[in-house]
Amino acid sequence: MPLFDPIASQAAVPLGDSLWPASVRWFDLTLPGLAQNLALDEVLLTDVDEDASPAVLRFWEVPGYCVVLGRSNRAEAEVDLEACRADGVPVLRRSSGGGAVVLGPGCLAFSLALPLTDAQRALGVAALTRELMNRMALALRTVTPGVTACGTSDLAAGSRKFSGNAQRWLSKALLHHGTILYRFDLPRMARYLRQPSRQPDYRSGRGHAEFVMNVESTRGSLLQLIAEAWQATPAECDPLAVDRARQLSDLKYSSADWSILL
Repeated sequence: MPLFDPIASQAAVPLGDSLWPASVRWFDLTLPGLAQNLALDEVLLTDVDEDASPAVLRFWEVPGYCVVLGRSNRAEAEVDLEACRADGVPVLRRSSGGGAVVLGPGCLAFSLALPLTDAQRALGVAALTRELMNRMALALRTVTPGVTACGTSDLAAGSRKFSGNAQRWLSKALLHHGTILYRFDLPRMARYLRQPSRQPDYRSGRGHAEFVMNVESTRGSLLQLIAEAWQATPAECDPLAVDRARQLSDLKYSSADWSILL
């Protein structure tokens, strides 16, 4: 069943507004290769944690298909590795939790690196996620009527999922990143992913084909709606962050511990 109803949660919006930074920078940047993109998310989180950077919202979208595992996922249980190997689809692990996802054209990825305040810590992970997902759900109702937040951190319309999300917390910052399907080749889900070992109740055991959907929107509209929801202003990514992401990609995300198939 839905975690909450964004319409019924209208009263929570003032609380939510007080939880988030007033200043957020946003940019649209996809680096070459999946490993570098995963590494950049970690670099942005570290920069905010070290007070070296204000809050940031990043959009990215890889041109080829790939699979990203949650930090503690077992690849053999969550992914059809033979199908990925046959199609040359890389499989890597990210630094946050959550389940396995397929990325590719028509799947918009977004990453929020935000300061982690005492007020947010006092709410706890579940309540803070609820506030964050409420903001996202309300923003996306413009293009997806009836959108609700379901499970732990999904967005769905008519009980069909179009956005999965995950988080990682450090001492002074949190990373919330997710995906939005808008023109994705949905059969790729069933080809590369097994039925997940952990499923939200609202899925009711449905296979990927019956469970996921694309939203009726364009990439540009999604960027605009999400940026407006966070009152974010356009900016450029720090070139030093990009350099550090390349280094981290080589040292960590391209290693055997993080790269399952590359």
